[in-house]
Amino acid sequence: MKAVYIVEPGKVEIREIEKPVRKPGEALLKVLYGGICGSDLGSYRGTFAYFDYPRIPGHEFSAEIVEVDEDNEYGLKNGMVVTCNPYFNCGTCYSCQKGLVNACMDNQTMGCQRDGAFCEYITMPLERIFDGKGIPAKVLAAIEPFCIGYHGIQRAGIKKGDKVLVVGSGTIGVLAAIAAKALGGEVYMADVAKAKLDYAMESFGFAGTILNDGPDALDKATKEITGSININGNEAAYGFDVCIEAVGLPSTFQNCIDAAAFGGKVVIIGVGKKNLDFNFTMIQKKELDVYGSRNAMNKDFIELIDIVKEGGVNLEKVITDEYPYEEAAKALEDFSTNGADMLKVILDFTK
Repeated sequence: MKAVYIVEPGKVEIREIEKPVRKPGEALLKVLYGGICGSDLGSYRGTFAYFDYPRIPGHEFSAEIVEVDEDNEYGLKNGMVVTCNPYFNCGTCYSCQKGLVNACMDNQTMGCQRDGAFCEYITMPLERIFDGKGIPAKVLAAIEPFCIGYHGIQRAGIKKGDKVLVVGSGTIGVLAAIAAKALGGEVYMADVAKAKLDYAMESFGFAGTILNDGPDALDKATKEITGSININGNEAAYGFDVCIEAVGLPSTFQNCIDAAAFGGKVVIIGVGKKNLDFNFTMIQKKELDVYGSRNAMNKDFIELIDIVKEGGVNLEKVITDEYPYEEAAKALEDFSTNGADMLKVILDFTK
């Protein structure tokens, strides 16, 4: 079979490799669509923290079951179109013992710490496979990134009426914003890319957007949106109840700390490799709750498949670009160069 490899930063190859053979308790899957994640893009650029070369990328995907044990306990059958939980946990570390398998101390995510799904066939343990319940295969490939945003939003405990700032209007940021809006949040998105902000507003109708194109832009907008107070001659913004970091840069983490209200919450979803030197006492001064959010849980996949199936969210609007998998090198190069104008990029393995 054929597989997509990122051989080194900036270099992609299509290689011929052995088709996998399933073991008992696994299913053989024919990959249908694969979504290019920000982590895949970071791996292509050489900026992602959890990637070794060469490796098959990809952990957002839909697939068809072509071989599975009959009468298995999960009700999986040949011909079923599915998606999967791609975060492999060790099962024995302290986090796993507590049931926090998404935060496994030896986590191995497909396409990051182990080979991924950008190939014609893969095998998966049955407990990681979820029936797509008739959701179109292309849309089903976007369930995993939706889970990432959804899990982070749940960490924040958003209540109806909370003013929520999402920094980053890429796929994860948009999907986190959708989840926050569904929970009753008054959601604003901030980014340096106007085209992405405009698309997000047009497609999903958030409360507003902030073009973060200067050193004072976010602070000015925060004061206008949340209100402000004069303290010792200085105007200070009230701030957002919840700030979601969905980029993975030191500057965007600082944006969230600065824009959060006293007693507010900050959730870090973005992944980066750079350090930030900042006045950490601001966390104490504002009494901020700062949460990390890593991966997602099986229940997130199950809940979101039902939400999308019932028409609660139109995930198809997130998909802006599609390439045959043989053009993976072009897809990654285009995404790297023109990312400000692209949201979710999909590779087609069906033809």
